[in-house]
Amino acid sequence: MNLTTAVAARTSAVAAGVPAARAARPAVEIDWDEAFCSEGANCFRFGLDDAGRAYIGSTLVPGAYISDSVEALRALICAVKAGAADHLL
Repeated sequence: MNLTTAVAARTSAVAAGVPAARAARPAVEIDWDEAFCSEGANCFRFGLDDAGRAYIGSTLVPGAYISDSVEALRALICAVKAGAADHLL
């Protein structure tokens, strides 16, 4: 489930009266790497599940994350390293 799908599922679930946190949880176990923290303790972590999907999550809200294929995560990281998100800084 990617971010767009997760948001749509969460929105539908909330409209149906299902708690958002429960609606977006995968049925798989995520193997999280050690958290990466920058200045000010802004920590993120990367993970994989048994199906080979990649996850990026915040350590502040353990149940909040985005997921996609490893190839999509690789493309995102390469784009960020190339400056695609510099306008956000």
